[in-house]
Amino acid sequence: MSGPDGAEVVRLLRQRLHALNDLALTLKHVHWNVVGPHFIAVHEMLDPQVEAVREMVDKTAERISTLGGSPPGTPGVLVSERSWDDYAVGRAEAIEHLGALDLVYTGVIEDHRTAVGETDRLDPVTQDLLIEHLRSLELFQWFVRAHLENTGGALSTAGAASERDAAAQAGRQARQQP
Repeated sequence: MSGPDGAEVVRLLRQRLHALNDLALTLKHVHWNVVGPHFIAVHEMLDPQVEAVREMVDKTAERISTLGGSPPGTPGVLVSERSWDDYAVGRAEAIEHLGALDLVYTGVIEDHRTAVGETDRLDPVTQDLLIEHLRSLELFQWFVRAHLENTGGALSTAGAASERDAAAQAGRQARQQP
C-alpha cells in the first residue's frame, strides 16, 4: 500500500477506533444506569455487547499499528477528535435507554458503512475487518430494536432527532401500552 493510501486508511481507522471506544463506554454507562421493570434483561443483554465491541476496538487498534500508525487510546484524544457529543441519557428506564441506543447504533453503523466504501480500493483487508464489525453491530442493533418495534415493524422512536428525543418517545410509547 502506498504511503498516502496507508495514511488515509489509518485516518479512517482512527475515527472507527474512537467510535467503537465511545460505544463500549456508552454501553457500559447504560448497563450501570438502566432501571425499571426490564432492568435485568437489558442489563444482562449489554455485557456481551460491551465485550464484543471491546474486541472490535482491539482489532482496530492492531490494524492501525499494522499499517504503521499509532492507535490513540486516551480519552482526551477521543474527545478532541470525535464529531459527536457524549451520550445524553443518565439514569433512565430500560426502554428509554434502548430508544437512545438505537440512534447510537445507527450512527456507528452508518459511519462504518461509509468507511467500508472508502476502503474498497484502498485496503480490502481493512474493509474486511470493518465488514466483520458490521455483522455484530447490526445484530446488536436488532436486539435493541426488537424492544422498540411493533408487530408491523414500526419503531416507537421513528423520526427522533436526538438521543433524548428517542428516549422520550420510547418512554411515552411504553407508557401507552396496556
